[in-house]
Amino acid sequence: MRLYFIRHGQSENNALWEETGSNRGRSDDPELTKIGHEQAKLLGDFLLSKDIEVRSDGQDAQIGRDSFLFTHLYTSLMVRSVATGTYISNALNIPLVGWPEIHECGGIYQEGEEDQAHIGRPGKTRSYFASYYQGLVLPETLTDEGWWNRPFESYENRPLRAQMVFEMLMERHGKSDAHIAIVSHGGFYMELMRVMFRIGEPQAWYLMYNTAVSRFDFRDNGEVVLVYHNRTDHLPARLIT
Repeated sequence: MRLYFIRHGQSENNALWEETGSNRGRSDDPELTKIGHEQAKLLGDFLLSKDIEVRSDGQDAQIGRDSFLFTHLYTSLMVRSVATGTYISNALNIPLVGWPEIHECGGIYQEGEEDQAHIGRPGKTRSYFASYYQGLVLPETLTDEGWWNRPFESYENRPLRAQMVFEMLMERHGKSDAHIAIVSHGGFYMELMRVMFRIGEPQAWYLMYNTAVSRFDFRDNGEVVLVYHNRTDHLPARLIT
């Protein structure tokens, strides 16, 4: 199995932080910015161009550094991730499948005005996605009450969720030659890295730019190989955020 982890394009909250250094005024489920849409469109075009190049050259897609050839494409149900994944899905003509458990750390929440408490919010509904992202394959459990509908995710639960996702991933695809792409988030990337490489408490942050791509190869003996991290050669310098 080959796994590609893709961070979403720049969100409104990302832009807010870059401009102010604060989360004050953040959205519980932010949209992509104009830059975020540009990044995601360029990523989709780049992935398609590399796939066409590999196929036309007759190279071995299993060993080519620049080959992608996704067989499965998953996204979290946070809007910034779904929007990014939609660009990829449209470019590659591959279904985009919602996977709620690969959401960003904390879940869907607002910050209280006075005490800074994190207040859980519902998240987008089945009707919302059916209206705005008709190509998205939704889990059967999603209703019009929203996909989150729970308190702020505790810090203790995050590595447990990452472990669960890793086990689900291996159960679905671990013994195959599948090329799996998941569109997710920077915080969850760190948690998943901790699980895959059996790292204890985090001592550093794994920087990942918006729409950056990291590749992991899973060998038959159980080894996980980090082939590359934080790849952004689809972006001009002005769009690296």
